[in-house]
Amino acid sequence: MKVRVTVMLKEGVLDPQGKAIGHALHTLGFPGVNDVRVGKIIDLDVEGTDRAAVQKQAEDMARDLLANLVIEDFTVEVLG
Repeated sequence: MKVRVTVMLKEGVLDPQGKAIGHALHTLGFPGVNDVRVGKIIDLDVEGTDRAAVQKQAEDMARDLLANLVIEDFTVEVLG
């Protein structure tokens, strides 16, 4: 099954990369951008047919390796 894990910095954690992108967008003439947060998307192909079991396995992967839970939050989406 295809699974998408999205990892983002927690609210309140400084995002220097997002800040740099926001500044660059303003410089390029996009003044309407107020805040930019940068994260990562990890697409996985996980063996299994039980949607709930695959969801749980992907959540365990995110918790154990893919996200730094001190500064990041994650979501898991089973795409099918």
